[in-house]
Amino acid sequence: MTLSPIIHLQDLHKSYFMGKQAVTVLKGISLDIFKNEYVALMGPSGSGKSTLMNILGCLDSPTSGSYILNGKDVSKMQDDSLAEVRNKEIGFVFQQFNLLPRMTALENVALPLVYAGIPKKQRLEQAMEVVRKVGLEDRSHHKPNELSGGQCQRVAIARALVNNPSIILADEPTGNLDSKTSQEIMEMFHTIHEGGNTVVLVTHEEDIANYARRIIRLRDGKIETDELVKAPTYVS
Repeated sequence: MTLSPIIHLQDLHKSYFMGKQAVTVLKGISLDIFKNEYVALMGPSGSGKSTLMNILGCLDSPTSGSYILNGKDVSKMQDDSLAEVRNKEIGFVFQQFNLLPRMTALENVALPLVYAGIPKKQRLEQAMEVVRKVGLEDRSHHKPNELSGGQCQRVAIARALVNNPSIILADEPTGNLDSKTSQEIMEMFHTIHEGGNTVVLVTHEEDIANYARRIIRLRDGKIETDELVKAPTYVS
């Protein structure tokens, strides 16, 4: 049986214009990521990893080339369609947590379900189920400023999971955390992956990348190396 990739990139280029001069950041990226892979994207500053992450997350579009996400060509989509794909297909975890300060942990987790048009009672029940999974049931009615950094990141992870997305994209998810809390958060990503989720992680830290099963290194807008570090488990 041939598995279809959940992410298929073909000859992806991305350029930005500085005045009249084009600066090419991605220079022909071709890549397949399959369901239940755990991939770390690495590279020095200026390698293109953040630009690639933005395209994978449908926050930006390539200049040329194609991006097929779960069978849909998202590379040519307009903003409204991209926003819909983002909400249904992708769970984001950011370094800065990006929680809304006036909302409780539970309300923050439920936010993607608001955009999906799910009724309030159902979305709070669904959100609480995920809050329990990340071990924050007793802090669910606290606001972000009443939580530690690690607890805020757990809320962000729960929010990323609440819509049952196709992929979890984590951008430097331990960048603002101490080493003990970082380890706890990475163990949580391990559990998420073991539960069948596809995880793509951007990091510049080798010890964080080593939690993944595949490490892709970028340099100067191209893939320099792509190696399996642990045997992958594919889900059909």
